[in-house]
Amino acid sequence: MPDLQQELRPLAQADRHLADGAGHVAEQIALIEWMTKKGQDTTEAEKLLRNFKQILEQFRVHRRLILDAITRS
Repeated sequence: MPDLQQELRPLAQADRHLADGAGHVAEQIALIEWMTKKGQDTTEAEKLLRNFKQILEQFRVHRRLILDAITRS
């Protein structure tokens, strides 16, 4: 039987990635709001936000896969 601590390391890393990703999304939203108030073009900032959100969703999927693997073992 694998060591539980060893199995939980990838889960902890996935949790950190999720937290970091959520932070990037929040910061980008705040930046877009600021840019909008200043009358600046937000086209590229909004593209980046969409990318951040897609990456964040992939982190969520990856975390679920890790949990499934832990559950199976």
